[in-house]
Amino acid sequence: MKTLNYFKKWPLAIAAMMLACSEPTIEKTQLSNDITDVTTEEKGATNAMAPGPGGGVIMQAFYWDVPAGGNWYNTVKSKISSWNAAGISAIWLPPVSKAQSGAYSMGYDPADYFDFGNFNQHGSVETRFGSKSELQSLINTAHSNSIDVYADIVLNHNSGGALEANPFTGTNTYTDFNPASGKFYRSASDFHPNNYRNSDEGIFGGFPDLSHSVPYVQDWLWKRSDGVGKYYKNTLGFDGWRFDYVKGFGGWVVRDWMNNVGGFAVGEYWDGNAQLIQNWVNSTNRTSSAFDFACYYRMDEAFDGNNLNKLNDDMFWKRDPAKAVTFVSNHDTDIIWDKMHAYAYIMTHEGYPTIFYRDYEEWLDKNKLNNLIWIHRNKAVGSTSVLYTDNDEYIARRNGSPGLIVYLNDSNSWVERWIQTNWTSTTIKDYTGNSNWQPVTQGDKWVKIQCPPNSYTIWSPL
Repeated sequence: MKTLNYFKKWPLAIAAMMLACSEPTIEKTQLSNDITDVTTEEKGATNAMAPGPGGGVIMQAFYWDVPAGGNWYNTVKSKISSWNAAGISAIWLPPVSKAQSGAYSMGYDPADYFDFGNFNQHGSVETRFGSKSELQSLINTAHSNSIDVYADIVLNHNSGGALEANPFTGTNTYTDFNPASGKFYRSASDFHPNNYRNSDEGIFGGFPDLSHSVPYVQDWLWKRSDGVGKYYKNTLGFDGWRFDYVKGFGGWVVRDWMNNVGGFAVGEYWDGNAQLIQNWVNSTNRTSSAFDFACYYRMDEAFDGNNLNKLNDDMFWKRDPAKAVTFVSNHDTDIIWDKMHAYAYIMTHEGYPTIFYRDYEEWLDKNKLNNLIWIHRNKAVGSTSVLYTDNDEYIARRNGSPGLIVYLNDSNSWVERWIQTNWTSTTIKDYTGNSNWQPVTQGDKWVKIQCPPNSYTIWSPL
């Protein structure tokens, strides 16, 4: 859900770094006091295809206020082939149904769940993003490129109903919904308060608060074969769901949706407290993943605050890696300036990483992001051990096969350290190309690695 309209310009490229510099002398020392086992759980398959040993990568295929005019689906469709070649395994689309603001809406004020740009209501036929046929063409193109498609589902509230007398409030409310699609009519009894409940976990922005306790609402959302969930999955072809503003209703709603409809699910439980995110996932009977806002805020503190020790703090992926969807920015919030360090972090650690459209297509170095996607899919396997941290340096190891070592450097100098790997007498290289070293690990698996100023290196066997 969009709460604030963030606009941030990506800073200009960092000044060129010297390739040659005096190397600090760092002796091989025991780092046992610095080694922390984050988790022993292997990374689980977090989407249907889980391509490569490291798993898939999501592309958030929109941003707030994408160009109006009904051409966005075609824009995304034109990029599917190149995204597939880069290693993107799923795309997340904005809400696809007609909303109150019609052709100007980003979809978070839903009115008719079955109007995908094919009915003339709320001031337009097409949605902001295009027509139903263009949506279906985009989904088909994604599937032909082995890319899953996730729908953004807004279940908490509705908007755009007509005014009616509300017997539960004694006032007139905008709760009379007569959709042009002829499906899922709603009235005051389908919103809070009603005969079933006065309220649920939360309301948003004063919009009519949909009551999921009403059997009629449940039928249309997830039970009926022609209801929202099953129509989106079985007819339109969506493979999964991003549930908007899940603080507004109980986790049982997502649980029941998933038990009836299936697919992949991730909830927007917007909170920096990893325990609260875990509690919400558990409340869905673990049918849903969740965005790792705890990781998001810790990365901002670490990389923008120049204190990489913050990466030792609690994050959801450390608690429940198979259910964590990690991200660096999205359509709602964009507070991290040092984004390449952040992407290097989420692409090498556990969780299901997400790339933001504008980061990939407009603001950052696409070649560097493609490199990190390849590393994630091919090298980022196994549990995570943190080997070293201080204000400027962070080193972690993925313990699977092939596994990797990631070295993050937030200082203005070249750094190097002896660390213990998973590999005996093995030549390793930095797969980012930021270092041209190809050291050989010793018989006891120790090796010296390095990292350029304000950069990162990622090491794995040749």
